[in-house]
Amino acid sequence: MDINILKSKKPKILITGANGLLGQKIIKEILIEGKYEAIATGRGSCRLPTEWRGYVYEEMDITKPSEVLAIFKAYAPQYVIHAASMTDVDRCEVNRHTCFEQNVTATLNIMKGCELVKSHLIFISTDFIFDGKNGPYDELAKPNPLNYYGKTKIETEIAVQKYKHNWTIVRTNLVYGIAHDMSRSNIVLWVKKGLEQNKELNLVDDQFRTPTLAEDLAKGCLLIVEKNATGIYNISGDELLSPYDMAMLTVKFFELDPKGIKKTDSSVFSQVASRPLRTGLDISKAKNILNFKPKTFVEGIEIMAKQIKLANYKI
Repeated sequence: MDINILKSKKPKILITGANGLLGQKIIKEILIEGKYEAIATGRGSCRLPTEWRGYVYEEMDITKPSEVLAIFKAYAPQYVIHAASMTDVDRCEVNRHTCFEQNVTATLNIMKGCELVKSHLIFISTDFIFDGKNGPYDELAKPNPLNYYGKTKIETEIAVQKYKHNWTIVRTNLVYGIAHDMSRSNIVLWVKKGLEQNKELNLVDDQFRTPTLAEDLAKGCLLIVEKNATGIYNISGDELLSPYDMAMLTVKFFELDPKGIKKTDSSVFSQVASRPLRTGLDISKAKNILNFKPKTFVEGIEIMAKQIKLANYKI
């Protein structure tokens, strides 16, 4: 427990899933802004950069109510950004019990902690609550998930909307970026590495989403905190792109040879879980109310390219 954070007069934000891509970006943005105290939490030890200072890290298994309540009692955060989730869609389809425990049960545990100290709960959801027939979707669109992952997310959304204090649901999609430990890849790195190794890459051109730079999603979450915005908000990129589109933009940016890129469609891929063909999110509300301004996909690639160079990553 950090006594300095407990004594601080700055509002406290507790972040679940702090070791993940989004969690890392939220912590970094909080440290840059300097307006809030950050309580980073995660399962297991801290994997944030060792040079970062000015936050506290607490191990917390969100599937264990006793651990959650102990942390909430100790820190009484004014805001909670619940970013921890099981997001592997195919694993969720096969391991339904684990998916339910990590996505639904764990969120109910977080809600109990929030209720204890009247925290403003910010829950990260997904475009996979939709069936992909009428995308892009605004906040009023009717959910109809095609896979179990999407079903757990909409079930959790319904629970969050019954929370007695301030709540916000943030729907996002296809979050990309570079985490500190590089354990998570993304389409940009995959295409770059594959073509540099002269591999043939099959990219579908009939699935569309609005890819979201992780830094933009983190800033969107903090805009919600800053404005005490409640309700449902779409926070994502603003360009409807297929994986093939994203690959070709990556090829152009890094000046790669595109001959290894093969255009195909989703019918040739056999995946465990069904995917909606055309989702994407309409972010008009976030632009108007939060003044949210996402980067273009090419701007996102440029930011990642600088991060790769600065960190001297070998990809």
